[in-house]
Amino acid sequence: MPTIQDIAAYAEASAKKLGISKYDVYGSSVDETSVQVDKGDPKQVKASNRSSVIVRVWNPDGKVGVTSTSDVDPLGMDLALQTAQEASAFGVDDHIPDFSPEAVAPTADVQVETVPPAPVGDLISTLVDAEKQLLAAHPAIASVPYNGLAQRAIDRFYLNSAGALRQEARSYASLYLYSKTEQEGRKPRSAGAMRVNRGLPLLDIEGCLKEATEKTISHLDYDKVASGKYRVVFSGEAFLSLLGAFSNMYNAQSILDNRSLSTVDSLGTVVASPLLSVYDDALHPENVSAETFDGEGTPTRRVPIIEQGVLTQFLHSAGTAKRMGASPTGHASIGAKVSVGPSYYQVLPGAEASTEFNLETAQNVIFIDDLQALHAGVNALQGSFSLPFDGWLVNGGDRTSIESATVAGDFCELLKAIVHIEPEAEITPGGLCPRIWVDALSITGEG
Repeated sequence: MPTIQDIAAYAEASAKKLGISKYDVYGSSVDETSVQVDKGDPKQVKASNRSSVIVRVWNPDGKVGVTSTSDVDPLGMDLALQTAQEASAFGVDDHIPDFSPEAVAPTADVQVETVPPAPVGDLISTLVDAEKQLLAAHPAIASVPYNGLAQRAIDRFYLNSAGALRQEARSYASLYLYSKTEQEGRKPRSAGAMRVNRGLPLLDIEGCLKEATEKTISHLDYDKVASGKYRVVFSGEAFLSLLGAFSNMYNAQSILDNRSLSTVDSLGTVVASPLLSVYDDALHPENVSAETFDGEGTPTRRVPIIEQGVLTQFLHSAGTAKRMGASPTGHASIGAKVSVGPSYYQVLPGAEASTEFNLETAQNVIFIDDLQALHAGVNALQGSFSLPFDGWLVNGGDRTSIESATVAGDFCELLKAIVHIEPEAEITPGGLCPRIWVDALSITGEG
């Protein structure tokens, strides 16, 4: 791919020739390699290089046209700008997108070194060895049906006719191991673990193996659980998956589209227990895929969403911010329509809890490690959920794996029923979050 300076020069020359005075361009290039194995043999090896460029052009009437291309040489930019210019005649009349007012503001000075990609042979041998160790960890572990080791290098840029010019590069690698057991007279049990870092040499492979092994073994001696109301402890990953499923609560675009649990007047209202504080922090040091700017060129930053139970800020694009009299927050992605989405969560204890809770001494507590079927069991507009889960019944430190059960409730009520947030956060691919204790959730089991 040409340099961003070359692309900017091509765009400027093409725009001048076509009589275009206002335009912007966002693009990315992804170089990815991934492998899967099956009982010591390579099962699947993939390699791809994908480039995508979004071009927007505003006509003299203020309407915008959008097109996409993967060709950013002079001829490609000519064609893309001309196509977007022609499409602008059919642009929307209401809430027309515009440049972000912060597209030329300085971005955070984050120095990230990219890690060179490892040879495919190293990926395969690393994953084969990890699978071998996991299979040998316990006689009941019969297979690792889902596994993967991938590495990705990403280059991004944004430029516009008002002088914005941004670019950055990132790299990361990920390892996923999901094992399955077979025991005579017992149901198969499964568990998994994942690790992400900036490159293969930095991956915590031993930690991933240990977590997958311990979780799998802990589910072997399972039992039924009686249906009823329980105090529930969510793992950091489980709570973040639920928080993400109801992100319309703080997504400004969803609110303006009337597809949210919140309204434009919800800021400043109590939506959760004062024990809870939630931030979106794309620049957190633990975020290996950190981005310093969004699809509109707005610098990313740490955004307080909920502070001590109070909804303090929405996630904005330039368009939603303008409509709601706010500032863009760096959460936009551009395309035919600008969308808004979270980057990297950080959940922290808010107000100090009056009572301490501990899984080592707790009685009759459900510990949920992983929520499933979020695509089917969540009604994001009503706030309700009913989800199967992997977890344990905890009594005085003893954990008994739960054979099969679902947890159900109302998300807004769940947030207000939080009774404790542990001080130590778990690092997950989606953010940092400690264990969250919630009172009186409905558990439906087979017992």
